[in-house]
Amino acid sequence: MVNLLDAELGDIEKTSHLNTDFISVGVDFFRTYADRTHHGKEELILFRELSKKQLLPEDERMMERLIQEHIWAREAVGRLCAANGQYIQGNRDAVKVIIYELGKLTRFYPMHIEKEDEHFFIPAMEYFSQEERSAMLDEFWEFDRNMIHEKYRKLVEGYEKSNA
Repeated sequence: MVNLLDAELGDIEKTSHLNTDFISVGVDFFRTYADRTHHGKEELILFRELSKKQLLPEDERMMERLIQEHIWAREAVGRLCAANGQYIQGNRDAVKVIIYELGKLTRFYPMHIEKEDEHFFIPAMEYFSQEERSAMLDEFWEFDRNMIHEKYRKLVEGYEKSNA
């Protein structure tokens, strides 16, 4: 999705034409998959369990950096979403914010993913026994299983409130 959004960014910069539906899909992807599902498992399960361990200072710092990056990404996605909404409402100047936020996000995520995969997750697993890893994996699966229900329950509830 990041590559697709990067290609969309290139098209926007070349043509000044904006596919607001695709930007909305990108926002949904970042919010649902990247943040709620992926970052959610990290923050609510992995980091919770790591906080019970005596971490090396560099691992503690890396975990805190990752948490701060998650917060930063949420805020950037929020600005992208708001700008897309403004563009849909006729504010053509919002395209500048969309270009800026898309550029930041498409540069950020590959670096963030590499940092997690190559420099944090593998070393972090050394803090856990095989039994603890298995228990976390089970909890990850349960988290994923519930995500689709959570997403669509909230969607339906939102429509119910707007039609009440």
